[in-house]
Amino acid sequence: MTGRASAASGGARPGTPELPVLGGRRSSYRERVADALRAALIAGELRPGQVYSAPTLAARFGVSATPVREALLDLAKEGLVDSVPNKGFRVTDVSDRQLDEYTHVRALIEIPTVAALATSADPASLQALRPAAREIVAAAAAGDLVAYVEADTRFHLGLLALAGNAHLVEVVRDLRGRARLYGLTALSASGRLPASAEEHLELLDALEARDERAVREVMTRHLGHVRGMWASAQS
Repeated sequence: MTGRASAASGGARPGTPELPVLGGRRSSYRERVADALRAALIAGELRPGQVYSAPTLAARFGVSATPVREALLDLAKEGLVDSVPNKGFRVTDVSDRQLDEYTHVRALIEIPTVAALATSADPASLQALRPAAREIVAAAAAGDLVAYVEADTRFHLGLLALAGNAHLVEVVRDLRGRARLYGLTALSASGRLPASAEEHLELLDALEARDERAVREVMTRHLGHVRGMWASAQS
């Protein structure tokens, strides 16, 4: 896992990179540590069934153990990890059926919401999402899966936020946090991840062209990856 701590945030070591701010919201340092842990969970870098201690994860992030322990307690309340007394936290497993259900709900919410943005979104707001889309492409090229998931989350939640429904954004944030994209490692190793990353730029192009049909097609294809090649190969 790549360390992403902020030297200005109080709990970080000097010289370490900044933890992500996801979905365009202001977050506490504890929340930002939790966001980074979620990204590692989604990317499959923290594996189901394995127990991780707060000090071990803190060393990987380059931060103190306290905010990591607090963040893990938050993730335990969400059902993403279980507390193991005197040892740490065990990453919970996610069944194929659960992944299918999460993806189905996401499709019901995200596809029509994003398609509607083709006629309602402000062009400047869409342009503001291009840096995140380019970060996704760059992370895919570099094989940095945690950075990929962080930028992908920031892009999609930022896009949904343009619909003006904060509750909808939080529902999708929760669904994304519960997902596991085990296949990202194999996809990256095979060199196919950059092609998937480019879909974010393709989506923005379709939105800026006001092509609702194309937006719906890209979103349907993109979400299909979540339960296709992204979520396969758990081992």
